[in-house]
Amino acid sequence: MANVTDLQTKYSKLAQEYSKLRAQNQVLKKAVVDEQANSTSLKDQLKQREQSLRKQEQEMDSLSFRNQQLAKRVELLQEELAVSEAKGKKGKSKVDSPSQHVRQTQSVFDEDLQKKIEENERLHIQFYEADELHRRQEAEMKARLEELEKNTEQHQSVVDGITNKFTQTIDKLQSDKARLEVKAQCLEREVKDCRIRTEECQQQLRRCQAELNRQLKQSSSVIQEKVPFNDTKFSDYNSLNVPPHNRRHQLKARDVAGQALGFIQDLVAALLNFHSYTEQRVHIYPLDSSIEPISPLNQKFAQYLHENAAYVRPLEDSFMQLYQSITEETVTALETVVELKKFTEHFSLYTHFLQKILPYQLKSLDEECRTPLCTAALAAKNQEIKNDMRRVTAMFDKLQNYMSLLALPSVRHDAVPQSSISTVFTQLDGCLHSLHDAIKEMSKHYNQKASLEQELPTVTQKLSTTTECLLGSLSSLNSCTGKIATFFSNNLDFFTTSGYSPKGGAVALNPVHAATMLSNKKRAAAYIRAITKPRPPSVPYQEALANRRILTSSTESREGLTQQVQQSLEKISRLEQEKEHWLLEAQLGKVRLEKESQRIADLEAQLAAALGGSPNPQTVATASTLPQNVEIAEAEQNVAGKETVMCTSLVGMLCTLPTSENVGDEESREQLIKTHYMARVGELTTQLQISDSKAVHFHSECRALAKRLGIAEKARESLMEEIKLANLNITRLQDELTTTKRSYEDQLSMMSDHLCSMNETLSKQREEIDTLKLNSKGNAKKNKGR
Repeated sequence: MANVTDLQTKYSKLAQEYSKLRAQNQVLKKAVVDEQANSTSLKDQLKQREQSLRKQEQEMDSLSFRNQQLAKRVELLQEELAVSEAKGKKGKSKVDSPSQHVRQTQSVFDEDLQKKIEENERLHIQFYEADELHRRQEAEMKARLEELEKNTEQHQSVVDGITNKFTQTIDKLQSDKARLEVKAQCLEREVKDCRIRTEECQQQLRRCQAELNRQLKQSSSVIQEKVPFNDTKFSDYNSLNVPPHNRRHQLKARDVAGQALGFIQDLVAALLNFHSYTEQRVHIYPLDSSIEPISPLNQKFAQYLHENAAYVRPLEDSFMQLYQSITEETVTALETVVELKKFTEHFSLYTHFLQKILPYQLKSLDEECRTPLCTAALAAKNQEIKNDMRRVTAMFDKLQNYMSLLALPSVRHDAVPQSSISTVFTQLDGCLHSLHDAIKEMSKHYNQKASLEQELPTVTQKLSTTTECLLGSLSSLNSCTGKIATFFSNNLDFFTTSGYSPKGGAVALNPVHAATMLSNKKRAAAYIRAITKPRPPSVPYQEALANRRILTSSTESREGLTQQVQQSLEKISRLEQEKEHWLLEAQLGKVRLEKESQRIADLEAQLAAALGGSPNPQTVATASTLPQNVEIAEAEQNVAGKETVMCTSLVGMLCTLPTSENVGDEESREQLIKTHYMARVGELTTQLQISDSKAVHFHSECRALAKRLGIAEKARESLMEEIKLANLNITRLQDELTTTKRSYEDQLSMMSDHLCSMNETLSKQREEIDTLKLNSKGNAKKNKGR
C-alpha cells in the first residue's frame, strides 16, 4: 500500500509540473504572438517610409530637371547679354532709349535669375536634409528590423524547444503513467500474495511455537529426570568434552596452507636470487676479483653469502612438511600443528643469518662510497640502502618473534593465552605489510642507484648485467612479499577464529581432544560403512531414454542373433563330431604306419639273413614295439565297431578309409585329390557360412532401421502437431497483445485529454482567483482612500 501511495504522489507531482509547463507554454505563445504583431507593424511602417522615400526621390528628380532647364535658360540669357553688350560697344551713337530698355530687361532677368538661384539652393538644402533624414531613418529601421528578426528567431527557437520539451515530457509522462499503472497492478498482486504469505507464516509460526513448547516441556522433563548435572556450565568439565569435527574448516585450512606454500616457494626463490646476485656483485664491484684481489671484508661477505642456500632451502622443505601434515583426516589448530615449530626454527636460523651478514653488507657499502668515482648522489643512495637493510633485517627478526609465539601452543598448551592469539595474528599482519613497504623502498633505492651507476665511465657489461639481475630479484621479492601481505590480510578472520572448541564454551583445543575426536570419527565412519548397504546401481534417466529407443529398435536384431547362435551351436556340434572322426582316422593312420614300418623291418631282417649279416638293432627295437601298437589299434577298432569308418559330415561321405595293407600309387593319388577337394569344399563352406551370417546381420539391421524410421516418423508427426499448436498460441498471443496495446493507447489518450481539460480548468480558476484578488486589492485601496 505504501508503494501505491508513493505512486499516487509521484503522479500528482507530475500532473502539477505538466500544468505549470502548460501555463508557461501559453505565456510564451502570447509573447510570440505579440512579437509577431510588432514585427508586422514595423514592416508596415517600413513600407510607408519606403513609399515616402520614393515620393521624395520623384520630387528630387523633378527638381533636378527644372534646375537643368533653368541653367540652360541662364546660359541663353548670358549669351544674349554678351551679344547685346557687343552691339552696345559698336553703336554708342545710337539712341539711349533702346539701351535703357535693354538694361531694364537685363535687370529683370538678373533678379529672376537670382531668385531662381536662391530657390535652387534652398531646394538643394532641403533635398540634402531629406536625403540624410531618409538614410538615417532607413538605417534605424534596418537595424531595428534585424533586431526584431533576431528576437523572432530566438523566440521561435525557444518556442520550438519548449514544444519539443513539452512533447518529450508528455511522452515521458504517458510512458511513466503506463509503467506506474503496470507497477501498481504488480504491487497490488504482490500485496495480495504477501497477505496470503503472512497468513501462512503466522499459521506456521503458531504451529512452530506449539511444537517448540512441546519439545521444551519434553526436554526439560528429560533433563530433570535423566541428566544428573550439566557439564557445559564449568570450563574445567567442558574441556573434557570432545569437540565436533569441522570438515569445512579443515578443507579451508588445507587450501590456505597450499596457497601459503606457493607464496613461500616464490619467496625462497626470490631470496636465493637476491643473495646469489649480491655475491656476484661483491666479486665485481668496486674491484673485479678476476683482475685484482678484493678486500678481506668483501671476501668474508661473499663467503657468508655463498652459504645462503643452507638457510633458505630449509624454509621451503619445512613448510612443505607442514602442508603435508594438514589433511582432511586431521585437526588443524595452533595446538595440534607440530610442524610449525620446525618452520619457525628454520626461520629463526635465517634471521640469524641476516643479522650475521648485515654488518658486512653495511661495511661493503661504505667501501663502495670510499671509491674515487663515487659521487655525492651515489653515496646518499648507499646510505639510504643501508637504512633499508637495517629495516628489512629488523622486520624479519620481528616476524620470527611473532611466529615463535604462534608455535608455542603446539609445544606447551598454556604458553599463550587464547585471548592473545588474535592480537599476535594482527601484529603479524602489520609486520608483513611493513616488510613489504621496506622491501619496496629498498627496490626503489636500488633502481635509483643503478641509474646513477650507469652514468659512471668505469661500468662494465658484467656489472650492468649483474645489477639488472639483482633488480629483477628485488622486484620479484617485492611482489612476493606484497602477495603474502594481502593473502594474510584476506585470511586474517580465518586465522583469528578457532574452528574447533567444545560445545557451550570457548575452551582451546587440546591435542588429546584432537586424537580422541579423530579416533571417534574413524569408529563412526566404520560403523556407518558396516550398517549401510550399497544401493544397486541405477541407470540415469537420460541414459535410460536413450537405451529405450535402442532396445525397441533392436528387438528384431536380437531374434536374428538368437537364430545365428542356434545355427552356430549346430555347426559346433557337427564340428565336434568331425573332430572325433578325424582323431580316429589319425589313430588308424598311425597303426598303418606302424604295420608298414614292421613290414619294412621284417623285409630288412629277411634280407639281412639272406645276405648272412646281423639284423639292425633299430629294426629289432621297432619290431618289438610293433605288437603292442597293433594290440592298441585293434582295441580301438573294436571300440569303433567297424573296419572301415564312414565320415558323418558331407566331406566324410566322399571318402572311405581302406583297411588293406597294400596301398598302390593310384589309391594314394586318389587320396591326395580327395584331400585337396575336401579342403576346397571346407573353405567354400566357411565362406558360405560367413556370407549367411552377414546376410542375416544386414537383414536384422534393415528391419531395425525400418522400425527406427517408423518411430522417427511418429515423432516428426507429434512435433509437427506441437509446432501447429505453438503457432496457434503465438497468433492468439499476438492478437491479445494488439488488443491490449489498443486499449492502453485509448486509455492514454483519454487520460491525456482529461489532464488537458483539468489543466485548462485549473488555469481558468487561477486567472479568476488572480482577477478577484486584484479586484479585492483595488476595492481595499478605494476604501482606504475614502
